[in-house]
Amino acid sequence: MLEARTQKLELRIPETLKPGSIGERLLVFATSCVRLTDRLSRTPSARHIGGQVMRSATSAGANYQEARGAESRADFVHKLQVVLKELRETQYWLMLVQCAGLAPSSTLKQMLAEVDELIRMVVKSILTAKSNAKRGE
Repeated sequence: MLEARTQKLELRIPETLKPGSIGERLLVFATSCVRLTDRLSRTPSARHIGGQVMRSATSAGANYQEARGAESRADFVHKLQVVLKELRETQYWLMLVQCAGLAPSSTLKQMLAEVDELIRMVVKSILTAKSNAKRGE
């Protein structure tokens, strides 16, 4: 499914991101959010909501990259929690786009499914990192 989205979006994924990794999926997701906002109408509400989608979706990926360079496990967990916060915010704005009928439902259904999967992956990463910290790894 991810490969199909990557091909459909015609992205040039940097070689530093492993295929299927959270980092790659966040990049693809952010790109799809940017492209969605570019297609929204130019009404005041659509511009506001689109800006919020773009900010939170792109922030999630940027903060994930920050987490990869964390200075400690606590710093890593904190940065992942910021990623989670941004993903949940993006999820809210995408639901609002859907409820307001600002974009095709089929597009939003896929994006909402992806953000839900990303949220689950980040939550699992946070729990794993916290568990490893308790065990002293």
